Amino acid sequence: MKGGDRKTLMVGITGGMGAGKSLVARIFSVLNIPIYDSDTRAKKLMTQSPKLVQSIKELLGDEAYLGDQLNRKLVASKIFTDDFLLEALNHLVHPAVHADAANWHSTFPSAPYTLREAALLYESGAYLELDYVIVVSAPEPIRIKRIAARDGISNEEIKSRIDRQWTEQQRGMLADFVIVNDGQHSLIPQVMNIHKQLLDIQAEDHHS
Repeated sequence: MKGGDRKTLMVGITGGMGAGKSLVARIFSVLNIPIYDSDTRAKKLMTQSPKLVQSIKELLGDEAYLGDQLNRKLVASKIFTDDFLLEALNHLVHPAVHADAANWHSTFPSAPYTLREAALLYESGAYLELDYVIVVSAPEPIRIKRIAARDGISNEEIKSRIDRQWTEQQRGMLADFVIVNDGQHSLIPQVMNIHKQLLDIQAEDHHS
């Protein structure tokens, strides 16, 4: 199969806070699948894209930045208590990330598929541009426990952030593949199964 003859699939991977999507993405990266980390790239764009920086300052004020760095504490305190500001900020950041992700994807013409990891894949509408979406799922009590251990924030704060995201059921209804990360189901066989299915789909696309 020649690289130029085939289409590299665009696959998304998402899940609620604490579901473990980053861990699952790392397993895919061991299989040499290129991973686009939307959250890390968004943070980069928020300090390195002059157009985006300007828009954020217009929305949240110049104090949203300390020098050329984002004033994370101030930004978080504003957006997590004001739904309008959170929505407005997402409307600025998500299109910039979409464009960046599309450019990045085009640099892997010989990969069978790329994986775009994003917390708000559904909420941002980014899933509409993708060929398939993998959802990593875990029961809420387990997720709350993981986030508390990782971020050291209160259960109330965690609950309020989880409530702003789609529910497990909403994500599951739109998922093409679901990986259960509840500590009872082994992750590697689930990843290998999906990887094989995606390789088969990509090979079929090439022959059709």
